[in-house]
Amino acid sequence: MQRWLILALLALLAGCAGQRTATDAGDYRAEGKASWYGTRHHGKRTASGERFDKNALTAAHRTLPFGSRVRVTNLRNRRSVVVRINDRGPHGRGRLIDLSHRAARELGMLGTGVVPVRVEGIRN
Repeated sequence: MQRWLILALLALLAGCAGQRTATDAGDYRAEGKASWYGTRHHGKRTASGERFDKNALTAAHRTLPFGSRVRVTNLRNRRSVVVRINDRGPHGRGRLIDLSHRAARELGMLGTGVVPVRVEGIRN
């Protein structure tokens, strides 16, 4: 019985060997549209299990690992901010990333709601 347990554990570890670490966005780079979310979701659980804080520098992305850090640059005014991925989304069509209220404020996009951005992974 112990032999099977050890073999199963080794197989599991071998399968994980080639995957990115949970906090490494690596060489990710994409351009698209960013939107933001805030008060309505404040305090609710994110897909990662933590509570959403509209005042934190966080974001939702469809595929990047939770804990990944990315630099988001507003292509209209060249302002940028580093955010941590802690949620899944965006759920709006044609959007690349959903930002917290604070991140959107720092990018100068609160009034427009949606802006073209560049998202670049930061290697840990």
